[in-house]
Amino acid sequence: MTANSQVISVKLLQALVKRGFSALVLQYKGSISAALDGNLSKRLFDIVFSLTVLIVFSPVYLVLSVLIALSSSGPIFYYQKRVGKDFKTFNCIKFRTMVVNADELLSEMISSCPIMRQEFEDNFKLKHDPRITWIGKFLRFTSLDEFPQFWNVLIGDMSVVGPRPLVPDELSRYGDRISTVLTIRPGITGLWQVSGRNDIPYPKRVKIDVYYVNRHNGLLDLWIILKTIGVVVFPRNNGAY
Repeated sequence: MTANSQVISVKLLQALVKRGFSALVLQYKGSISAALDGNLSKRLFDIVFSLTVLIVFSPVYLVLSVLIALSSSGPIFYYQKRVGKDFKTFNCIKFRTMVVNADELLSEMISSCPIMRQEFEDNFKLKHDPRITWIGKFLRFTSLDEFPQFWNVLIGDMSVVGPRPLVPDELSRYGDRISTVLTIRPGITGLWQVSGRNDIPYPKRVKIDVYYVNRHNGLLDLWIILKTIGVVVFPRNNGAY
């Protein structure tokens, strides 16, 4: 092989390696860009949607606040510790639907009634909960108690659509799948909320959350939002209590 041919071979090899490396970098950048675009568009939608709801429905918030104040003594809002994206905890905001000493009453009820204790351990809720006020029953049935969570969405704790916002005691129920579920922000609404809510057995709730995290996209989010509007406007038996 001549010196010239050796030089040509080396240059050709360098060109091929450089081209392959460039293609790999472009492919990697494309994947990162697509992921960022998806996350960015979802976050922009969350900001615009939540801000619109907070402004447009502010008169409704005011009326509900007055009714809550008249129903029983105590604050208008209820704050509960939830676990969000990357295991970060935050205060989830809701309209108060129970009497002020609800936690103390719960301890008394489940300690004196094994059936009630089992129901709460299974679902973290009671279907016929005597602690709920008269306006609270309406708020839960129509899901209006969760409207203040649009503030959580606006500040970045939650998303409009996502998996359920979990209380710390629920994490163990998800097993090793909790790491998957907490890779995205929890949602005000989601597949669970439009599929029967509390009437769904807990293991199936876990599967629904995992499915959403793995398959979520803009079209699925839009479908869930439209279904949620239908549930709020025509609540019927939506599994909310």
